[in-house]
Amino acid sequence: MLVDTKYFGQTEIDPAHVIVFQNGIPGFNQDNQFILLDFPDHSLFQILQSIDTRDTAFFVINPYSLFHHYEFRLDDSSIETLQLSNEEDIVVLSIVTLKRPFATSTVNLKAPIIINSKRNLGKQYIINAVEYPSRAPITTNDPSKVKGESSC
Repeated sequence: MLVDTKYFGQTEIDPAHVIVFQNGIPGFNQDNQFILLDFPDHSLFQILQSIDTRDTAFFVINPYSLFHHYEFRLDDSSIETLQLSNEEDIVVLSIVTLKRPFATSTVNLKAPIIINSKRNLGKQYIINAVEYPSRAPITTNDPSKVKGESSC
């Protein structure tokens, strides 16, 4: 399947890897199908690219690569929506806002992207705990400021 992407132009993707967000992502509700694209030459970042809208694409990271003690618990409604039955199927990503200089870039820890990798279902989950900022400095990995792990 050929997809027109924001950062890589036309890209061939495997339709089996399309992730369905039943309600879209808040602010982008019209976009329900996304694909994760690897970012060349940088294993830390990926692009969460909408299949529906070329210009809807987000830089994402595995938050645990920077915030080792990050943790939260999914509510029952999200577990049901994502059809999760096994913790090994959970993929957690955080949206990154890249800025210049890079040290001023931020990570959204308040609203991670949760994906059921077995069923290719996703949603953005809003964490109600106040300790997680929506703009955590990408250079902050102080465990006293951010905690770590997800479960269902």
